[in-house]
Amino acid sequence: MTLQECYAAMGGDYEGVMGRLRSERMVQKFVLKFLADGSYELLLSSAEAENWPEAFRAAHTIKGVCQNLGFDRLYRSSSELSEALRDGKALENTELLELVKEDYQATTGAIRALQESQGV
Repeated sequence: MTLQECYAAMGGDYEGVMGRLRSERMVQKFVLKFLADGSYELLLSSAEAENWPEAFRAAHTIKGVCQNLGFDRLYRSSSELSEALRDGKALENTELLELVKEDYQATTGAIRALQESQGV
């Protein structure tokens, strides 16, 4: 799998991120580092504990990273979730969290497939 195919599989913006970072090696480096980011786990544990300010912080972090890396699909859902949780509001629409989970799995699945195909 190529990096461009990875972006297609995750619903990302390959051209946009290449325009910003200008190096496929640099983009791939940050894409692979995404797997080690703990924000998603923090989001899940915070939501389960109903710690809404912390859940907001985690969703907002995911949103920012996804925006920078061109992970458009996950960016959109995490942005919606972030806005729903802004100012520490309790999550009323649990479908937003489910959508983030779905999009996160699609994104990380594509990244793992890239990682596996490249022997990294």
